[in-house]
Amino acid sequence: MEIVVALGMAVGVVIAADRLMLWLESRGHVNWRRTGPKRLSAEPETELELLLKDS
Repeated sequence: MEIVVALGMAVGVVIAADRLMLWLESRGHVNWRRTGPKRLSAEPETELELLLKDS
């Protein structure tokens, strides 16, 4: 029974977060849905492999 309650609460949190983001977007505070995903080719490279390389 606890699992059902936990899943219900998780679903409620996700739905509430989605509604909040839609409300914020309609007011112009965020625009993450309209702009689409960022192109990774336009982002600077971080070269993380240099940080993980053995010295």
